[in-house]
Amino acid sequence: MTNYLATLPAFLTWFPLCALLLAGFAAAYIRVTPWAELRLIREGNTAAAVSFSGALIGYSLVVGSVMVHSVNRVDLLVWGLVGLVVQIIAFFVARMLLGDDLPRRMEEGQVAPAIMLASTSLAAGILNAATMVF
Repeated sequence: MTNYLATLPAFLTWFPLCALLLAGFAAAYIRVTPWAELRLIREGNTAAAVSFSGALIGYSLVVGSVMVHSVNRVDLLVWGLVGLVVQIIAFFVARMLLGDDLPRRMEEGQVAPAIMLASTSLAAGILNAATMVF
């Protein structure tokens, strides 16, 4: 019979680090967006929810890949921070492409730019996760 709890100690150290990285990313992302992400989501703004969800999923892809390929927890933290920087850069690139009126459009709940932001985050996360394994 397999000992299913044998990996519990590793889970109890790796998962909190991954959750901490995700929380750090969420805090950084909220700070760089010029709109009040969480307030808009609480008010029912679909555009803000789509955009923020795409960013979280995109970064989770990075953290998941980093965790699987890390040799230790320091490696996880370093590459997790690299992934965070890449995701923030992806946001600024998408913001440049979408124009100066993006904050207004997000506040109004326009879904098209939110989908573009989410897709950019997902694409950056997928590419970032894939290239970290070499």
